Amino acid sequence: MNQQILAAKKQPFYKGMFFQIMTAIVLGILVGYLWPNVGTMLKPIGDGFIKLIKMIIAPLVFGVVVVGIAKVGNIKTVGKIGGKTLLYFEIVTTFALVIGMVVGNIMNPGVGLNIDPATLSTSDVEEKTNGSHLPSEGEFILNMIPDSAVGAFANNSMLQVLLISCLFGIALVHIGGRTSELLIDVVENVNSVLFKIMGYIMKLTVLATFSAMAVAVSQYGLNTLASFGKLFVAMTAACILFLLVLAVILQVFCKLSLWRLILFIREEVMLAFATGSTEAVMPQLMHKFEQAGCNKAVVGLVVPTGYSFNLDGASIYLSIALVFLAQATGVDLTLADQLVMLGILLLTSKGMAGIPGSAFVALSATAAATGSISVAAVALMLAPDRFMGNFRTTVNIIGYAVAAFIIARWENLLDTKRAKGVLGGTIQIPSERRNQSNEEVFLSAKS
Repeated sequence: MNQQILAAKKQPFYKGMFFQIMTAIVLGILVGYLWPNVGTMLKPIGDGFIKLIKMIIAPLVFGVVVVGIAKVGNIKTVGKIGGKTLLYFEIVTTFALVIGMVVGNIMNPGVGLNIDPATLSTSDVEEKTNGSHLPSEGEFILNMIPDSAVGAFANNSMLQVLLISCLFGIALVHIGGRTSELLIDVVENVNSVLFKIMGYIMKLTVLATFSAMAVAVSQYGLNTLASFGKLFVAMTAACILFLLVLAVILQVFCKLSLWRLILFIREEVMLAFATGSTEAVMPQLMHKFEQAGCNKAVVGLVVPTGYSFNLDGASIYLSIALVFLAQATGVDLTLADQLVMLGILLLTSKGMAGIPGSAFVALSATAAATGSISVAAVALMLAPDRFMGNFRTTVNIIGYAVAAFIIARWENLLDTKRAKGVLGGTIQIPSERRNQSNEEVFLSAKS
């Protein structure tokens, strides 16, 4: 095992996944800019990769959650994990919304554009959203209950899959005995097969990254970055400020470094940035958090739930985009107006996952509710949205990571010593061992 660890340390930098992903991003940008027609032709590669990931997410989440709950063996503990997770998400996303709004007011990214909303059309926004709308509170709760168990998996509805998983895991705890043990063994073995399949899919990571960046640049061009430069700078500043808040929270609660955590998941962060998809990295993140000492039940509940409730990057985007649209169209928002808008965003920013053009649906709904910002102004975000999506997806991923460690520590289900060792690099996890359980990897590393 020591030889394997040494081999992992001596691996040339150019064979590392992070270096290859970064190279793919740069090459993708160059191809998309120099040969936009070629960039457009590469779209099926990136789309195919995302579809392969989506194909396996639902059964993976089911397996991780079921085994996690069954092994915790205490329904009250599972309930506390769920309650604390939702409380944490609500607090943190509120921070994100406030930070986006404050940065928007300080940097004024839309001032000076003087755009008349009457010259804008909502048809492109309607096409982007396919006529979707945000569900009401009642609809949101009912949508968590699938028409059939099979339908939840077929539609990749994460909250529905999570509900079925929790019920299945709780039932196993109540049944107990030999039957429960046999079913847990079956689910764990299926999980091993699914993670092996995920390993096959991840061999396409570099190619998919190259394709995604080439397509993005070929569709909108680098001119978009220049014309909306101030907005991108404001978004960057808001994201950095929010990450500093997360760094403080993580240090206070877990005594862990956010920078080291980001380095630990750097491949997933860059892949999410390039593809603009959180789904592309969800299984890998869940497995890495387990390796770093987070309890399986915590990981299984926090990450899929965060997919719908902990959209930190999306929250920053929504608040800063609305301030930008108001400034660009000459709408003077008072402090009272912005507080009302903040309250509306607290509702509209939830339950966005799974809705076509969710960001535009939330923006349109909030603009309509305020009554001061024209819904037609939302069309201004069509051009920069693809690149802004890279920002919000990246922050979402880091938000999931911090949440998993915070909730695990809150429930005393975090192996802090192991977490510090893995994040600090003193406990090495060779790639060929990444599909083992925490206990197996830990014992192997000690030997």
